[in-house]
Amino acid sequence: QVQLVESGGGVVATGESLTLACKASEPILSADAMGWARDAPGKEREWLAHLSRLGVIQYSSAAEGRFAITRDVGKETVFLKMTNLTPADTAAYLCYYQVVGKNTWGQGTQVTVSS
Repeated sequence: QVQLVESGGGVVATGESLTLACKASEPILSADAMGWARDAPGKEREWLAHLSRLGVIQYSSAAEGRFAITRDVGKETVFLKMTNLTPADTAAYLCYYQVVGKNTWGQGTQVTVSS
C-alpha cells in the first residue's frame, strides 16, 4: 500500500503563505488522482483540491483562487501552495492517493494561522 508523508505545516500569521508537500512511496502517476483535504476541530473533513493523472485540476470553493495544487513527478511529490491565509484555514492538512475511487490518506501536517 502506498505511504504518504506530508510536510510543510507550521504556524503563520494572517495573510501569509505556506506550501505543503506530500511525498508518495509509489509513482504518483500510478494513481488515478491525488489531492488535498483538511480536518479542522469540530468539523467534517473538507476536500480542497484534486489533480488527476491527466492533469485535470479541481478546487473547492474554499480553495479556489487562494490555493494551487501542483506536482513534481520526478520527486513523486504533490504540493499545495496556500496564500492569504486566515485563522479559518487552521487545520490538519492531509493528502490522498486515489486508485479506482479509493483514497489512501497520509497522516497530515498541522497548519495554524494566528490572527
